[in-house]
Amino acid sequence: QVQLRESGGGLVHAGDSLRLSCVASGGASSGYAVGWFRQFPGKEREFVAHINWSGYITYYADSVKGRFTISRDNAKNTKDLQMNSLKPEDTAVYYCALGLKGSVVDTEYRYWGQGTQVTVSS
Repeated sequence: QVQLRESGGGLVHAGDSLRLSCVASGGASSGYAVGWFRQFPGKEREFVAHINWSGYITYYADSVKGRFTISRDNAKNTKDLQMNSLKPEDTAVYYCALGLKGSVVDTEYRYWGQGTQVTVSS
């Protein structure tokens, strides 16, 4: 059973940057696609970005395109989300997930982390 743990969240000001990391344990994760999602209070989870198993194919939500960068290093077991030019509307709990393929649909993912809070003040 693969377990995921996110880190790197926190409180920042608008315009600042944060780098979220996701580490997998309990099983091999290099063959899975990685997705990052976020959840606003009282709302459904929202797709942010995904990356395929090799790291060569990425896809972003329009709301973060050009500001966020998803990456992975299978040798180091890292799956990161670099977030630049943060806005107050980016405030949410951010989750990483593993799935057989990259998808914007959260039900396509098999394993989920517990989430990390990102708060952006204006």
